[in-house]
Amino acid sequence: MKERVKVAVSGALGKMGRECLRAIIGDEQLELVGGIDIRGKGVDLGVLAGGTEIGHAIELDLDNLLKRGGVQVLVDFTNPQSVRRNIKTALENRVCTVVGTTGLTESDIQEIGAAAEKSQVGVFIAPNFALGAVLMMRFAQEAARYFPNVEIIELHHDQKLDAPSGTALKTAEMIMQSRAVFRQGAEKEYEKLAGARGADFQGMRVHSVRLPGLVAHQEVLFGGWGQTLSIRHDSINRESFMPGLILAIKQVTRLKGLVVGLEQLLDQ
Repeated sequence: MKERVKVAVSGALGKMGRECLRAIIGDEQLELVGGIDIRGKGVDLGVLAGGTEIGHAIELDLDNLLKRGGVQVLVDFTNPQSVRRNIKTALENRVCTVVGTTGLTESDIQEIGAAAEKSQVGVFIAPNFALGAVLMMRFAQEAARYFPNVEIIELHHDQKLDAPSGTALKTAEMIMQSRAVFRQGAEKEYEKLAGARGADFQGMRVHSVRLPGLVAHQEVLFGGWGQTLSIRHDSINRESFMPGLILAIKQVTRLKGLVVGLEQLLDQ
């Protein structure tokens, strides 16, 4: 039997962190061996995931955990400030990292990429781990060849800090590979309330909605002569991200350097 990949989760006490714990414990090819959080020190990770004890508890110090050895992949769903430090710590300990934290800047990505390339250790970052969301972005990129007038509407829970979402930005970037830059809307268009038309990305508009009750949703709306086309994806709960996360964990150990976007792994 193939040896299981040993995984630790940073941000283990958060909603996404707990979902990650459950998914890792439930996969026969993975082994959960550690968890990091600023709260809950000593709580068994199996209990935290809603099951029985597994003999590994939440710790406070990531460097100590990784220096003991035995961790091959670190999963991180924390925040941009923490994840930058965590990736650095992981690379210093030659541990691969799978990152779902959003809000990283282009400068952050470049810095992480340079460090990963230098160490030749795999780092994988995805703005969205839902397979349906990846397909939505692909379909939108293709549609933009024929429908260049497009607006992106992303909707998330009201505790999400960054706007627009990483998925919306990634979608806009992919669309720009199929669409020339031009300003949409009426030539003399104006806003009676600042921001009413959303953010401007290369002439297309991106809108962010934040409400309780939402998880993660996005609609890409195209307009043409006498017709519209809508491509939408909805994550009803956080389980939707787990198949993509598990795929990334299993593949990151063969990477050398940084890879961004789940679509990079789907055809491997």
